[in-house]
Amino acid sequence: MIKVKNISKTFDDTPVLEGISTIFDKGKTNLIIGQSGSGKTVFLKCLLGLVKTDKGQIEFENKVFDSMSLKERSILRQEIGMVFQGSALFDSMTVEQNIMFPMQMLTNSEEDEVRDRANQVIKRVNLVNANEKFPDEISGGMKKRVAIARAIVMNPKYLFCDEPNSGLDPKTAILIDNLIQEITKEYDITTVINTHDMNSVMEIGEKIVFLKNGVKAWEGTKKDIFNTDNAAVSSFVYSSDLFKKVREMYLKN
Repeated sequence: MIKVKNISKTFDDTPVLEGISTIFDKGKTNLIIGQSGSGKTVFLKCLLGLVKTDKGQIEFENKVFDSMSLKERSILRQEIGMVFQGSALFDSMTVEQNIMFPMQMLTNSEEDEVRDRANQVIKRVNLVNANEKFPDEISGGMKKRVAIARAIVMNPKYLFCDEPNSGLDPKTAILIDNLIQEITKEYDITTVINTHDMNSVMEIGEKIVFLKNGVKAWEGTKKDIFNTDNAAVSSFVYSSDLFKKVREMYLKN
């Protein structure tokens, strides 16, 4: 669980985040959504400890990040898995080597143990027979699976995903969404996803935090979003005629 308590952040006298409080529960897919410039990326960086907040605090399992010792922060960072927007794979490494990399860098595990663990997650994300391939030899969807496998290879407590469906076709995006949700349940991870993809919201939005101009304008579930009368949410979610029709069908039923 991650608790966010009244955090704010300002850059060059311009408020980017203002008084945001929320809870991201373990075992759920927690989504951060909003238009470009809404503060999503800065919020995610604050959660990761890459940006220091000006006010408020962030707690990981009731431990305040800013109060942690260097050793505690080091341990926490080993408990975090990250799926980057562009996958961020090493071009000169094979699929297997990319996935083994975190364990090789951050643990004292033997080579055989590292390879066995890598192959466990390779199997879990359905990448069997891709071990020796290089990133430029696989599809965009496969690259995302490699990125997910690398993110979970160390059995993280927390999984952060930055636009995991970026550059994918709709069908592949849904498969990646479902894979992330399945892994969240299986590993009982606290998963936080930064996205602008409304298909993701409707598919796996167990908890949704909607930001507008750096403020939490709304939060709820994918079911709640159909019933909300929040104007800011409605104008964002139902900017597409397709989602307007989906909502109409949902409300009729």
